[in-house]
Amino acid sequence: VKTWSPCQTRRACASRRACLIARFNFIYAKDRLDAEATLRPYVCNMEVVQRIIYIAVVESFHAAKMAFWKVKVSVKETLAVHPCDIVTSLEVAALDYIACHKNLYDVRACIEEVISSMNIHPKLPCPAEVDYIVISSLIRELCCLAFSMQTLIPALDIAVGVDGELFNKCMYYRSFDSDFSAPLVAYHVWPALLERDVVIVKGEVVTRR
Repeated sequence: VKTWSPCQTRRACASRRACLIARFNFIYAKDRLDAEATLRPYVCNMEVVQRIIYIAVVESFHAAKMAFWKVKVSVKETLAVHPCDIVTSLEVAALDYIACHKNLYDVRACIEEVISSMNIHPKLPCPAEVDYIVISSLIRELCCLAFSMQTLIPALDIAVGVDGELFNKCMYYRSFDSDFSAPLVAYHVWPALLERDVVIVKGEVVTRR
């Protein structure tokens, strides 16, 4: 199994990191709004629409991270049997290999898992009201993004918020229809992106009294 040198690995990781952050921002700016438009014929309440999309993000990252963990275990077992040409840690070699072989990821199974989780989520409408497969393209993008983010050193992740938490201006922007004097988060529109628990992209919330 051929791997890159440590210097090549760092450069490739930095390049992937920049691309993935840009992709995260694009999904927020474009795909999220497309998903809102897709859901509006089924859900008239905009708050519910935004909650659906936020939970889709959270569930997509959760499912993708679990899938990544399983793939990484399998790859590390394989690489341990076939030593690399260049001396590097097994962990780094596994991350490099997964980053270059995206076909190892069963994204379709991940999408199904996300939709199943959303169907039983207590804060979302029941499946009889809306079939979450209508936003499967958004879920696919999120699952692929979250999976790829796990190949970085360090990995990128999202902050999972809780309704009623104290508004943190370092982590979130307030939505335009927020009560800007309210100190608490009513609900989350989009999560913040973290690297080692440091916010690198702010999320969006609605604050109300």
